[in-house]
Amino acid sequence: MTEQKLIELIQVAFPDAQVSVSLNGGHVDITVISADFAGMRPVARQQRVYAPLANLIADGTLHAVNISALTPDADG
Repeated sequence: MTEQKLIELIQVAFPDAQVSVSLNGGHVDITVISADFAGMRPVARQQRVYAPLANLIADGTLHAVNISALTPDADG
């Protein structure tokens, strides 16, 4: 799994988002900045980002995922 592949998976769910990924083995830091998160609670935002990665988490490819899910305005 590469950082670029993870970005592509996330951008399918968030086509207009700014996505950055830092991968170190099975540990990954993900930042998604999207207007889609407006009005959502932090847990709901993280669940939306986890969704396209669920299979990779379930099969152990990714085992430590840190997500920052922000809106382009005040969250950033």
